[in-house]
Amino acid sequence: MAFKHLFTPHEIRGMEVRNRIFSTGHQTILAKNGSPSEEMAAYHEARARGGAGLIIMESSRPYSDDVSEGYYLNSSVDDCIPGYKLVADKVHKHGCKLFAQINHGGRIAYTHNGMFIVAHAPSLVPDHRFHCMPRVMDVEYIGKLVKAFAQAARRMAEAGLDGVELVASHGMLMSQFLNPLTNQRTDEYGGSPENRFRFVAECIAETRRAVGPDMVIGMRISAEEHEPDGLDAPAWLEICSRLNDEKDLDFVNVTVGSMMGPGGSIHVVPPMQIEHAYTAPKAGQIKAIMDKTIMVAGRINQPQLAEQVLEAGQAHMCGMTRAMISDPEMPNKAMAGNLDHIRACIACNQACIGHYHMGVPISCIQNPLSGRELSLGAHPKAEIVRNILVVGGGPGGMKAAAVAAERGHNVTLYEKSPQLGGQALLAQLLPNRSEFGGIVTNLKHEMDAAGVDIKLNTSVDRALIEAEKPDAVIIATGASPYLPNVDNDMDIADDVHSVDAWQVLRGEVNPGTNVVVADWRGDWVGVGIAEKLALEGCSVRLMIDAEMLGKNLQLYLRTHWAGVMHKLGVEVVPHARLFGADGDTVFFYHNASGEPILCEEVDTLVITQGHKPDITLEEELRDLDIETHMIGDCLSPRSAEEAVYEGLMAAREI
Repeated sequence: MAFKHLFTPHEIRGMEVRNRIFSTGHQTILAKNGSPSEEMAAYHEARARGGAGLIIMESSRPYSDDVSEGYYLNSSVDDCIPGYKLVADKVHKHGCKLFAQINHGGRIAYTHNGMFIVAHAPSLVPDHRFHCMPRVMDVEYIGKLVKAFAQAARRMAEAGLDGVELVASHGMLMSQFLNPLTNQRTDEYGGSPENRFRFVAECIAETRRAVGPDMVIGMRISAEEHEPDGLDAPAWLEICSRLNDEKDLDFVNVTVGSMMGPGGSIHVVPPMQIEHAYTAPKAGQIKAIMDKTIMVAGRINQPQLAEQVLEAGQAHMCGMTRAMISDPEMPNKAMAGNLDHIRACIACNQACIGHYHMGVPISCIQNPLSGRELSLGAHPKAEIVRNILVVGGGPGGMKAAAVAAERGHNVTLYEKSPQLGGQALLAQLLPNRSEFGGIVTNLKHEMDAAGVDIKLNTSVDRALIEAEKPDAVIIATGASPYLPNVDNDMDIADDVHSVDAWQVLRGEVNPGTNVVVADWRGDWVGVGIAEKLALEGCSVRLMIDAEMLGKNLQLYLRTHWAGVMHKLGVEVVPHARLFGADGDTVFFYHNASGEPILCEEVDTLVITQGHKPDITLEEELRDLDIETHMIGDCLSPRSAEEAVYEGLMAAREI
């Protein structure tokens, strides 16, 4: 494909960006004591080396009252300057530009040392995510905050960064000032559109005075916040008309969504269920009324998509953050025409934003090197070439085979079925989850590029191992559904129509009208099966052996799918542990009180009680003198993230 726009330079306030691809500000949990770390510098350097035109660093807090945990950047003190300079030096040597992001959460407040900080906001309006009741800012506090934004920008300039981005997106403080529903003031900072805009205008002007005439200044906005008390698209168009008159402002970075509540949060990091490049039309509307650089982000995961956005004139630059978490070399590969070699992001959100919500450093289920650039680095070449046999063609086995072959080993992968992918082939059958199958496509490309010999429709036993005489075996035989009535003597009578999730996904059963889904793990399987059956017209009760729906899903996905279940009329019952079934009645008990919970008039019981590892080959090889590695679900049933990571690590150890 010819890229007429994507790899052309773009000028912002006299500064040339080498191409139209940028990485948006996103939390990495790689800061140390509030400052950028060596790990953070290595993370951003990988994207700069990979060809990004611009990197915008994660949100930093410019005022001490809003500073929270040490893994968030603190730009309120000069101590941050050396860390920012470290990142700038690493990024600049690869020809990439670097901006900082400056933000105050307002009523969206976090904790510090285990305690909630005092939230400050324009008015006494609580948020609906962290449930903070804010303290109203007085005019003196606002003045200090304006100067704090400017001084934070001054620190970024001293560190050698090329620009700063002020945050008015996702319902943060600047947005709260602009919004009549969250700004109910009657002084000079509220009461009229002009007064509500005053704080933003003062921050822009004071920042320009602090950094001088040359440094780039921009603003991130949500073109629509998708919250009951959020700003809608027409309101943001009016605000953008005012922003266009701000001569000290150079760009507007467009996204959607809000952190003020669960409805808008899904758009902060939109998952695979949301349409590709869906924010671009909104950016196009803003671009039509502004004469500044317009950037856009939101599910632009492939260079072809970015080219389409640019061709349509909807933006000047495209944010491709998760695309470069999944594959930091994506820009270079696209520019060289190696599109098939790009490891496309599948928007699963598990190890990027999912890790953030667990308070651990960023990574990617497909690319465990992301976020571990210092601790792992590039795969070392094998000192001695060995013959390696990988058993199992799921994500873990595929990753192990690809990495081992890339290191120089001779690798053969055996898969007993006619198709690679393992449980990923089932996961992609869930409603709106087809993109998950992209992990199989990506890993197949990695194996092909590395020269892995793939043998399908071939089961592996001890005899085959003895005949092939490999130097090492990596066992990735996966798992099968755990059926408590079979595996744990649970009392499920023979006259009960009980099936497992795999049978439902493969269309092997008729579920009838009234279905009970017994969900043990609280992940995609239970909620996905419930959604699938409800969409097919079944009356569904989702009984969860956990405190909430989707306990093991990423936070934004969990809250969004609670809304999906409500819309579909699925009855969700938490704290319900499966006990047994007889006839058309399924018995549960409350996992905290022990009290019985009965589901009557049930046509089908769908058992989603996790998986049991396939250890058959492990046991067969136990006394065989051969190097053996166990990875993924056959070691312990978990998720694709663990399987891929363990596959990579096993391949690096041989």
